[in-house]
Amino acid sequence: FSMAQVEKAGLVKFDFLGLKTLTVLDKAARLVANRGIEVECSNLPLDDVATYAMLQRAETVGVFQLESSGMRDLIRKSQPSNIEDIIALVALYRPGPMENIPKYIACKKGEEQPEFLHEVITPIVADTYGVIIYQEQVLQIAQALSGYSLGEADILRKAMGKKIKAEMDQQKEKFVSGAVGNGVDKPQAEFIFELVAKFAGYGFNKAHSACYAVVAYQTAWFKANHPVEFMAASMTLDAGKTDTRVLFKREADRMKNKVEPPTINRSHVEFTVEDGRIRYALAALKNVGQQAVQHVVELREEGGPFTSLADFARRLDARFVNKRALESMAKAGAFDELNPNRAQVLGGVE
Repeated sequence: FSMAQVEKAGLVKFDFLGLKTLTVLDKAARLVANRGIEVECSNLPLDDVATYAMLQRAETVGVFQLESSGMRDLIRKSQPSNIEDIIALVALYRPGPMENIPKYIACKKGEEQPEFLHEVITPIVADTYGVIIYQEQVLQIAQALSGYSLGEADILRKAMGKKIKAEMDQQKEKFVSGAVGNGVDKPQAEFIFELVAKFAGYGFNKAHSACYAVVAYQTAWFKANHPVEFMAASMTLDAGKTDTRVLFKREADRMKNKVEPPTINRSHVEFTVEDGRIRYALAALKNVGQQAVQHVVELREEGGPFTSLADFARRLDARFVNKRALESMAKAGAFDELNPNRAQVLGGVE
C-alpha cells in the first residue's frame, strides 16, 4: 500500500526513530549517578545558562543534530538563546528552508525588521521573526486568516506542496475569499497566499523539529554540565568507529578532560569515569571483543586485581581471550602496571 492509500483508509502513519543518542544520554546519566547525582532527562531545565553559552561558542562536537560544520557556522551566526531557537535551527538547516537563513539571522540580530504580513498572522510567526519555517505555521495562517479548519488547512498545505495548478487555483479562491470575508484586502490576501505557497513547498514539521531539538538540547546540557561523563558515553557508543573515536579524543583534550590509557586492572568493556578522568575501554582496542573484556572484568571481580602477568595467565580462560586480543592489549599498554616492558609482555604472549 502507498501512504496515500493508507491515509484514505483512515490510518495514521507513525515514525519511530532508533537514535543512538538516546543511549548516550542514558549511559551519561548512569555515569553521573555514580557520583550520587540523579539526572532525569525529561525534567532538565530548558534555560540552562552554561548550555546556551557552550552552544553560542559552537562547541557542538557530539551534540545531536548540531555538530556538522555547516550547522556550527549557523549557530555562531544565530547565537541560540532558547529552545525555540534550537527548534528553528533544526528546521532551517535542510534543503529549501536554507534560503531563509539570512533573513532569519538578520531579524534575530535586529539588523532587519521582521516582515509580518498581517496583524492576525503576527503571533503565528513571531518566534521565527516573520519567517515561515514550519508546516504548522501554514495551517495556522490558513485557519486564522481565511477561516479554514485545521483539516482543510492540511489539504491546502498538501496542494501547495504538489503545485498542481487546478488544485492551487481552487485553494487560492477559497483562501482569498475567506481572508476577504475576515476584512483583508483582496490584493493583500492574494500576496499572502502566494508567499505562503512558496514556503509550504518545503516547510518542515515543527513537531518533528521540536523532538529533535529537545534531544539536541539534552545532549548539549550533558556536555556543558557533565562533560567527562558525556564524552565517556559518546566514546562508548562509537567505540567501533576509529575516526569518530579519534574526534572525541581530540574534543576531550580540547576540553581538558584527561583520557587515561587502557589498563588490565581498571578498564571495562565501556569507557568509564574515575576521579574525573575518562578511562579508556579495553573493548575499544582493535581485535579485543566484548566477551574477552567481560571475562577479564569477571576475573577481577571474583579474585581481585591481577598482581602479575603470571597471576593473570594462571586465572585466564583461553577460551574467552585469544592470542590476538592479548597482543592488542599488550601493544596498547594494558599490562604496563604489571610489567612496563611491552616487548617482554609480547614475548610472553608468543
